[in-house]
Amino acid sequence: MRSQTSSGPEVGRGGKRRLRRDQVDITRLVRLVATVVIPTYRLLGKPVYQGLENLPRTGAFVVTPNHTSELDPMTVAMPLYEFGVNPTFLAKDSLFKIPVLGTILRRTAQVPVHRGTADSVKALAAAQEHLASGGSVIIYPEGTLTRDPEQWPMHGFPGAARLALAMNLPVIPVAHWGDEQILGRGPDPKRKRWFRPLPRKTVRVAFGPAVDLSAWAVDTDDVAGLSAQQWLSAVPHGKTVAATHAIMNDITGLLAELRGEQPPAGRWDRRRAERR
Repeated sequence: MRSQTSSGPEVGRGGKRRLRRDQVDITRLVRLVATVVIPTYRLLGKPVYQGLENLPRTGAFVVTPNHTSELDPMTVAMPLYEFGVNPTFLAKDSLFKIPVLGTILRRTAQVPVHRGTADSVKALAAAQEHLASGGSVIIYPEGTLTRDPEQWPMHGFPGAARLALAMNLPVIPVAHWGDEQILGRGPDPKRKRWFRPLPRKTVRVAFGPAVDLSAWAVDTDDVAGLSAQQWLSAVPHGKTVAATHAIMNDITGLLAELRGEQPPAGRWDRRRAERR
C-alpha cells in the first residue's frame, strides 16, 4: 500500500530548504521502517551527502551504486528516502516466496529479479514494469560485494544499462565511502566479516550527474511497433556492454573523489581474480 503523495521542496531544520521530489510517493511500511533504521544508522555513522541536485525531480530513473558493505543498501536508501524516493532494490525472486519476508518486500515496493533464468530480458521484466509505472530502482551493476582488494568497483553486469537504453531513462551513478569501515570484510580469501561501531565514522555519499549514454541510444525506428519487453531484447548486446563501462567509469570517478585517490588502471574481474 502506498502512502499519500506530497509535493514540492520542504523546509528542513533551521528553516533550510532541502531538495525534494515534486511528487513524493513512499510506502507506509518504508516510512515506519525509516523511523527505526535512520536513527540507528546515525548512531554508527555520520552521513554526508553531495550531488542531490543531480537526482531527477520527476519521472523514473535508475540508481547505480558501488557495493563495498552489507550496510551500504541503507547508506544509499537514506538520502533517496529523504529526497522523496521510495528506495526500491532488485531482490532475488526466491525471497518473495518466504512467509512474512515476502510480504514485507512487496509492501515496501521491492522488485523481484529472476536470476536463475537464462533469459536476461525476462529477469528484468518486473524492474521494467516498475519503471514504466514511474518508479525508480536501485541496481548494483557489480551484482555482489566488490572483491577488489582495495575496494574499487569491479566489472559490471549490463542490466541497468539495458533498462536505461531501452526505456530512455537517466542513470544516476552513486559512490559511497566510509560504511565499509563500520561493517566490512577482509581482503583475505575467507573474507572474514567485521563490525566496528566505534568510533563513529563519517560516511560520504556522492550522486553524480546522469551518465551520458547518448552514444549508445537506441534508434526509435528499431523499436517501433515492438512490445515493451521486446524493447529490452532489441538493445544490441554491444551497446549494453559499452554503456555499462561508461556507468562503471562514472561510479569509479565519484569514488576516487571521495577517497582522494587515483583508481587503478584496470578493473577487477572476479572470475579471473585479477584486474584487467
